[in-house]
Amino acid sequence: MSVAGKLWGVGLGPGDPELVTVKAAKVIGTADVIAFHSARHGRSISRRTAAPYMRQGQLEEHLVYPVTTETTDHPGGYQGAIDEFYEQAAERLAAHLAAGRSVALLAAGDPLFYSSYMHMHRRLADRFETEIIPGITSVSAASAALGTPLVEGEQVLTVLPGTMPVDELTRRLRATDAAAIMKLGRTYPGVRQALSDSGRLSGAYYVERASTTDQRVLHADAVDDAEVPYFSITLVPGPEPTTPLPRAETNPAARQRIADPGTTGRVGEVVVVGLGPGAPEWTTDEVRAALADATDLVGYTTYLNRVPQRPGQRRHVSDNRVESERAAMALDLAERGARVAVVSSGDPGVFAMAAAVLEEAADPRWREVPVRVLPGLTAANAVASRVGAPLGHDYAMISLSDRLKPWEMVAQRLSAVAAADMAIAVYNPASSQRTWQVGAMRDLLLEHRKPDTPVVVGRDVGGPAESVRVVTLGDLDPTEVDMRTLLIIGASTTTAFGTGHGTRVYTSRRYGTVRDAAADNA
Repeated sequence: MSVAGKLWGVGLGPGDPELVTVKAAKVIGTADVIAFHSARHGRSISRRTAAPYMRQGQLEEHLVYPVTTETTDHPGGYQGAIDEFYEQAAERLAAHLAAGRSVALLAAGDPLFYSSYMHMHRRLADRFETEIIPGITSVSAASAALGTPLVEGEQVLTVLPGTMPVDELTRRLRATDAAAIMKLGRTYPGVRQALSDSGRLSGAYYVERASTTDQRVLHADAVDDAEVPYFSITLVPGPEPTTPLPRAETNPAARQRIADPGTTGRVGEVVVVGLGPGAPEWTTDEVRAALADATDLVGYTTYLNRVPQRPGQRRHVSDNRVESERAAMALDLAERGARVAVVSSGDPGVFAMAAAVLEEAADPRWREVPVRVLPGLTAANAVASRVGAPLGHDYAMISLSDRLKPWEMVAQRLSAVAAADMAIAVYNPASSQRTWQVGAMRDLLLEHRKPDTPVVVGRDVGGPAESVRVVTLGDLDPTEVDMRTLLIIGASTTTAFGTGHGTRVYTSRRYGTVRDAAADNA
């Protein structure tokens, strides 16, 4: 029997990777599995903070909350949805632990201080060995940003959640010497009201994203309610401050631009490039020039390995599932003066990094960072070229991955495109953890397409293991499809015919004039 793995509750501190403790960094680097939470947008501050200490090839468990502040149709309401999520997340981690793998569950701040880790601890600590690594809390980081003591002597510090009713928050503020108010965001108007009603507003200060490059320090009454993120805190110091507060709206030390070696010291840029599907000759000269000019390359390991090494050029590799974190890293590097190339396979705008970078760049904090997108040859066009012109008429591109959208949406789109009689280029059809979608897609399409509809199965096109076959929709075998495969499903006007050089496929641009393949070969 295998020995069960160990669960580590890893406190990361308030956000600055340099405030991660030595012990936390060591555990992050040696754990078999890295687990972290995020909202449905997929961006994890904890994952981003821990990234410098992770090693290549670690398993990752991305635990996505089903709801945060929005409504839910779960029969148990918000609490029911959250409780069910925690139960399911705990079992995902339990499976790793039971298999003998160590799991580092990341927690912003301290694992036992308003942290999601606590919910996993309650569900797993009685079954598995557990150790908690404390982290610097946001209260300490905010106090450091403010530059004044919170309490001294026998003064009492009270930590309050901003989600409390205004009258209760008011009562507690009146009764304490000093306070730290957590969980702001949409609660800030009520917090400001409680500070005013308790007579504490004039001595209250607001700290946003303490310890990070986006840190802000303001008087609590000078804050725009519409611009308060969840990761902010209000402090009411007990001692009378001996220095003028706030020291600055933005911490100068945190915002100072220190250029990386080889950069100008000014804001750089982000260029999102597509390498094409595999063959070196499919990378455009424009993309090659951008790669040669870059000071930093950011991307998934497999794609960066296709780019020649250049002296002095830094590479920032990451897992293929952390697109938002990768995009934020690229923008942060560019903001500090780097010329960053974010590397995708195929075309960066087709199920790749261009959308992730631009989505992240829409945040006002990146408004000064220029972003360009350079096109690349798409996998769909490369596969199509190997057999002729199966995409010669109207066609759709659909990803079968349900990691970022529910399968119900995938199925709805497949049905709509099939009913519209368009050829379909199918990306991300399967992976080691997604094995059933190809069969489900085939069965759904057979409701609209004949079993003898041509299907092009292209794998590693342009690469050393290239293979391209033409089968029928009825004979499509899901077990022969993996993540490196792209499928092209024909329409009613798609014809496959044999030649001395193999099977050729085309989709006619004319309805009612499709020639019979048998007649062509007569």
